[in-house]
Amino acid sequence: MELQLLSIHTKSAKFTLLELQLLSIHTIASQTMVRRLWQAVEERMEGNGPPPATIIEHKAYARIGLLGNPSDVYHGRSISLNISNFWASVRLEPSSDLKIVHHPTHDLFKFSSLSHLVNRLENEGYYGGVRLLMATCKVFTKYCKEQGINRHNNNFSLSYETNIPRQTGLSGSSAIVCAAFSCLVDFYKVRDKIGVEIRPQLILNAEKELGMVVGLQDRVAQVYGGLVYMDFEKSKMDECGHGIYTQLDTSLLPPLHLIYAENPSDSGKVHSTVRQRWLDGDKFIISSMEKVANLALEGKTALLEKDYVKLATLMNQNFDLRRRMFGDTALGGLNIEMVEVGRRVGAATKLTGSGGAVVAFFPEGPSQVKLLEESCKKSGFYIVSVEVVPSLLNEIDIRTLSSNK
Repeated sequence: MELQLLSIHTKSAKFTLLELQLLSIHTIASQTMVRRLWQAVEERMEGNGPPPATIIEHKAYARIGLLGNPSDVYHGRSISLNISNFWASVRLEPSSDLKIVHHPTHDLFKFSSLSHLVNRLENEGYYGGVRLLMATCKVFTKYCKEQGINRHNNNFSLSYETNIPRQTGLSGSSAIVCAAFSCLVDFYKVRDKIGVEIRPQLILNAEKELGMVVGLQDRVAQVYGGLVYMDFEKSKMDECGHGIYTQLDTSLLPPLHLIYAENPSDSGKVHSTVRQRWLDGDKFIISSMEKVANLALEGKTALLEKDYVKLATLMNQNFDLRRRMFGDTALGGLNIEMVEVGRRVGAATKLTGSGGAVVAFFPEGPSQVKLLEESCKKSGFYIVSVEVVPSLLNEIDIRTLSSNK
């Protein structure tokens, strides 16, 4: 009884003086307990007591690369948007020990049979989200130490949930990292000390800790939310450590649809040889990437002018350029078929990311949507209407932008 009451008290510190007097008269609590309750109240009133046990939870959303990808990896440009159809959430709870909680499905270590284990690995890969949470903690701590950002010493537990389809090029891994990073900046109350423009790079660093070959596009979109135009021009990146990121009004977007497969191939394989050829100075790859980057610049103008015929043309060109660079073997037959199933009914289509999902736009409207729904059903693909997330930046975030300093 005494321990229970004391636990309730020290977490909330909401006993009034009258309640303490009544407690000392009308309960069987010992005088020692009452003295400890008084002490806790005094400490909280003086600001010396432990912080309240506040639970922090953040979401980060799936990302669609509308134009320009994958030139973000090559100092190019891109336009991306967040969608609320799919998301990852991370929950931080104060605790006595620092704990990273395994997800009961995505971090499975107990199987009914050897076949169960093999099927799980073939469908979802070897890794869940625990390694992402741990890498986020490491990168966050390292950055705070390097920048002289003070943090308190309280511990926490981190757990996550996600409904982003795996290996679909919708940025499922970075969504977990982004949500975890948001939890950490709020738990340590350092949101004002780590600028919005820097956070995507830190999220990228966490993924690089795990050997992932990725670009900034996804992380910028998930930090900013909404619809974002990004310029990763090298001199600007070298000078500031980040690109130029401009949020656009989401109302500029026409209705979009997402096509995805249940068990696509690993999207990470798609970057392999092109990256090395670019580093080796391959003229075809370099010039093609510049063309892809320019599509984003043209797309920004098309959106601002609501020239959706032009937008459709640019989306198709984006995939066609990518196909010429990467080749059909690297892209995979499934990705090509998802693009083609849309084009056969008149839609503009391109990959949302590295592979596994396609964004589609129908210049002629609802009649085309119905045809695509039927075609996707026959081909075994899923199709959903895209729901765009608004800007995720709050007042503190906006004050950290370099343009506001």
